[in-house]
Order: sequence, then C-alpha cells, then structure tokens
Amino acid sequence: MTSSQIPQVLENKWDNALSDTMSEPEKLLYRSNLLGSDKRITNYGGGNTSAKVKQKDPLTGDMVEVLWVKGSGGDVGSIKMDGFSTLYMDKLNALRSIYRGVEFEDEMVGYLPHCTFNLNPRAASIDTPLHAYVPRKHVDHMHPDAIIAIAAAKDSKALTQKIFGDSIGWLPWKKPGYELGLWLSEFCEKYPDAKGVVLESHGLFTWADDAKACYELTLEIIQTAMDWFDAETANEAAFGGAIHQSLSPDKRRDTAARLMPAIRGFVSGQQHMVGHFTDSDAVLEFVNARDMERLAALGTSCPDHFLRTKICPLVVEFDPAQPDVDATIAGLSEAIAQYRVGYQAYYDRCKKDDSPAIRDPNAVVYLIPGVGMITFAKDKATARISGEFYVNAINVMRGADAVSEYQGLPEQEAFDIEYWLLEEAKLQRMPAPKSMAGRVALVTGGAGGIGAATAERYLREGACVMLADIDDAALAETLAGLSDKYSADVVRTVNMNVTDETAVAEAYRAVAAEFGGVDILVSNAGIASSAPIEETSLDLWNKNMSILSTGYFLVSREAFKLFKVQEMGGSVVFVASKNGLAASPNASAYCTAKASEIHLARCLALEGAPIGVRVNVVNPDAVLKGSKIWQGEWLDQRAGTYGTDKDGLEEMYRERSMLKRSVLPEDIAEAAYFLASDLSAKSTGNIINVDAGNKEAFTR
Repeated sequence: MTSSQIPQVLENKWDNALSDTMSEPEKLLYRSNLLGSDKRITNYGGGNTSAKVKQKDPLTGDMVEVLWVKGSGGDVGSIKMDGFSTLYMDKLNALRSIYRGVEFEDEMVGYLPHCTFNLNPRAASIDTPLHAYVPRKHVDHMHPDAIIAIAAAKDSKALTQKIFGDSIGWLPWKKPGYELGLWLSEFCEKYPDAKGVVLESHGLFTWADDAKACYELTLEIIQTAMDWFDAETANEAAFGGAIHQSLSPDKRRDTAARLMPAIRGFVSGQQHMVGHFTDSDAVLEFVNARDMERLAALGTSCPDHFLRTKICPLVVEFDPAQPDVDATIAGLSEAIAQYRVGYQAYYDRCKKDDSPAIRDPNAVVYLIPGVGMITFAKDKATARISGEFYVNAINVMRGADAVSEYQGLPEQEAFDIEYWLLEEAKLQRMPAPKSMAGRVALVTGGAGGIGAATAERYLREGACVMLADIDDAALAETLAGLSDKYSADVVRTVNMNVTDETAVAEAYRAVAAEFGGVDILVSNAGIASSAPIEETSLDLWNKNMSILSTGYFLVSREAFKLFKVQEMGGSVVFVASKNGLAASPNASAYCTAKASEIHLARCLALEGAPIGVRVNVVNPDAVLKGSKIWQGEWLDQRAGTYGTDKDGLEEMYRERSMLKRSVLPEDIAEAAYFLASDLSAKSTGNIINVDAGNKEAFTR
C-alpha cells in the first residue's frame, strides 16, 4: 500500500459550544472555514458555501429570505464575513421569468447585482444560482479529490450509484452558470430525498436545513468516497506502476535549480515569471509512472484545476537512470517551442468569433521523471497554488484510472472555460501589476538594517526576496517580520558567508529552486574596522578585502552565471560607501576595500551591458540605525577618531553633512529600489551618494 493509499479520516471539528452562540451567517462562516481548512475537502479557492437566512429588509422592515453565498474570487478556508455576497431570494427567483435560454445564460450574471441585499459590495459568483435554486437552507459545493475522481471517470454515473446508492445523484457535465442552477433545481424536485449530487468533471453538492447537519453530511459523503477508493485500490499499482526511480532529495533539488532558470528564461517573454518546485510523494509517484505521459496529455477535468494548470503540462525529457542535465537544458528550447505550437493549434481549433485574444502560450506545469514538478506563474503564490491544483489533478487521475478510465474535459469545453468571456472580464478587472512583479532579488547582509529595508522596499513593489546573511537568529527575526507583512510565499532565507565560494554557489541554487532564478542582486554584506595604518594587521586588512571586495566578486560572479542562463537581463546594486570615494583617517583597510567595490561595479557594468545587465552603486554614509557594523568596536573606534562619544557620533555625522540630516536605512533602500527598477532602465555604471551631502564624495 502506497502512502497515497493509507486510510485517512476526515475530522469532525464542529464545536457545539461555539456554534450555539452564533447567528446563521456566523455559522456559515464557521462552516466554510472548517471545510476549507482541509485540502482533502476542497482546494484553495475552490468550491463555495451558502445559507438562506431570514433578515429584516432595511427599506420595508419586513422579514425577507436572504441568500448568503461565498462571493466571487474568495476562498472558503480564509473567507471573512465580508467575503459573502447577500441577495434577495425573491429577486433571484424572479430571474427565472426573464431567462432567455442557455445561449443567453451569461447575461444572467449582469442581473445578479440587481438582487443585492443591503447594498453589499461583494460581487456574486457565477455559482450563485446553483445555491439559490436548491430548496434547502444550507448548501455546500466542494471539490474533493475523491469525489472528482468519481466525476472524472468514464462511467462516473454508474460509480456514483454504486458508491452512494440513491442518496447522492449525478448530473452530466455542464459549464457553471445559470443553466446548471436550473438543472439542480429540477433534480431536487425530481429527487426530493437526495442529499446531494455529483457533477460530472466538476465536484460535489450537498445540502441540509441545518448548518451543522450540512457540514457533517459533506464530511460523510467525502469520507465514504475516500474509504471506497482505499478498499478498491489497496493492491493496485498507481498509474501502471513505476518505470523510473527518483533521484535523491539533494539531487532532485539541484536538478530543479539548474532547470528552472533555463525554463524561466524561455517563458518570461511577456512578463517575468516566478517558479515553484514540488517533489512530494504524490508528484514523484506520478512522474515516475508508466502511464504518466498518457494521463498528462489528457489534461485536467475539474474547471478549477484546468484554469490554474492550462490544457496540459509539458513533460520534460529526462532519464533519472542516466541523468544528463546539460542535454535536458539543450532540449528545452525545442520542447517549449513545440508546446507553444500545440497551444496555438488548440486555440485556432476552438476559438469563436468573440473569443478573447490568445494568452500566454507557455505551459504552467513541467513534469520531470525522477525529479518532480515545476510550475511557473506571474507570482509565487500563483505558481505554488498551480502546483497544488495539479497535485489535486494527480490524485483525481490516480483514483479514476484505477477503478475506471480517467477522462479530461473535452477540448472545446476546456477552451470555453479558459476563454470564457466572463473569465476574461474578471482578468481585465485585476489591478495592474506592481513595478517589481515577477522579479526575484537576492540581498546579502539581508538581516541588517539596510538589507532588511531594501528587501521590504522590493517586497512592497511585488518582488520575491531571498535574504542571505551569516546571522541565523537575525535572519529568522527578519523573515518573521517580512513574512507577516507580505506573506511567507515571497520571502526566503539562506545562511551564506560571502567569502565562501561553495556557500555562495549553494545560495544561488537555493534561490533558483525556490523562485526559479534571480533578477536582482543587492550586494550589501558588510564589515567595518578602524585603526591607524601602523596598527592595521594583515588579518584585519585581509578580512576587509575578503568580505568587501572578494565577497562582492563572488556573489556577482554567480549572479552573472544565472543571468546568462535566463537571458532576461538583470540588475546588480552594490551598497558601497562614501568612503569608497572619500578617504577617511584610521580606516585604510575599509576605505580601500570599498573603493575596490566601486571599481568592480564599473568593470561589471561593461561586461553586463551586452546581455542587458545593469550594475550600479549606492554610497551611504553614517547609517547608524539598524546597522550591524555600528555595533561594538567600530562604533567605539569611530567615536574615538572624531573625539566624541557614542551618543554624540550621530549628531556629529549629521552636522558634518551639507544638508544637516541623518541618513536612514530606508533612504538607502529607496536608492536601491530606483537602481533595480525600470525607473533607471537606461542607467548603468552609475553611483548615487545617499550621504546627506559630502563634497569629498562628489563623483565629478
């Protein structure tokens, strides 16, 4: 028995003591969050829930029936009260009289706002009629893998009857919309004792007149399906059995780290894409199997799966028994080109006169035998969720093909979902991408004041960031703060000593495996020392040169390697120092190393220009806030050099500047953002001093 076949039990998490204090809308929220908390019950963003509630009409004062239903685009696991649409049931019922037939069903979406109760701004979803016309108080629509495995089987109607008897009905495939709502209504009238229905190639509807009863019924039906599959497939080799063996975990990750930047370069023609790598047991079982290519070519069955993962994945040619990553990378260009040709042919076969223009023709999902699955999308969360949806599809294919024959959506039906005008309208309403959307940045010294501030500035503009530092505790603290503010999807950390070639190379493998590549390097790792020349030891000199010069060289060298694989250009920002231009007493090692950084940047700007890589420098001065180099001896030494104490040093620096202002990490971050963003797309080899004005550091 494989891990995927180990019997599992859905936990009933309903708390009577808690629910007894709730209103009916609050019970709906409670039920929704419980259902959405278990991905065996429904996938992210999939399914919806509803309750029909008696409420006072704000205009007439009469008690009226109101449909509370998950609004468009929400997720039942994380939904809040404002995520539900509220609509008058009498107005929803009145829509029946103006319905002109299936060829006009999309126009019914435009009438839903006219049914809104209490001026609720939450847009109603396409599934609203499906909930409205079921004559029960509470309705759940979920997308469990076990149910969709039934729904996607060739003989799904017979399987539904075999597993559930007359308690759960079955309806053939029909695109979500008003017509399907009427089908459900007719089903309920014809079979008043039914507890729910399986929708072919779609999912499950269950209903009851009590919130708890509806929740428990949903769990019961899904558990019944899971138990049935466990019993039926206990001795079956999934997907025809394995024909490949997985590489070791480290080799899988290293292979993904090499493939992902190459794929990213090919698929980022319209916008920068972000990658996600998955090598879970379920994925490896599938990519290693005999029937993987046959099943993958059939595409997914559930509309939610399909919208996230496209018509089908791209199977990457790779033999884990004789791994040749270089050969695989060399073949990617042709494989991706062929996929695009196939996608264009699919679009041409299925398009209609009013179809939207063809979208990105590249695959979303890439399957690699022995390695796992890579997904690419416009942002990290979407790439991750697309991978999760394909794992759902794998689970569905496993079940359906074991007990019957798996079938994907018919090609035309799939196209009609992907290029649905209502779906296009939703895409057009999405906000414009932020200025760094899809960009990936590696920030050295990422746990310090300037590094963390720069990371936050990039995250605010939609970038993904890998924080590199040698201080694990500070990394963890910075990660926690940024993840809480911007989500765990977009921030990662790596312990990296910039003077260690192996550690630097491993950090770039990590950023490639986590995000698919890199677009921006912020070289910011620092150290500072102060000593008269006669007291400057060779060790002290070498330490400065090792971190501030050699370290900047090593991280830049690895960045350029990735830039060249991706062929997408890139940006390097060196955080140097005013002392790289202006000499300072008792700091010869530090000043010389900083001058080396600046000249290295000039050299790299020359090398980077032909491949679209820009290299620029920010020169801070006296950034005391949050800076590690101002902790300990350096602070004491600089205070001694200028004949002041710790408290007076910041004031001295401020008064020394031309503008009489303190320089903060956020000021450096703003310059680092400018130099990495498209705002400075025509600038390379430049230096920006952020020092509140210091004439000795003028570059001209």
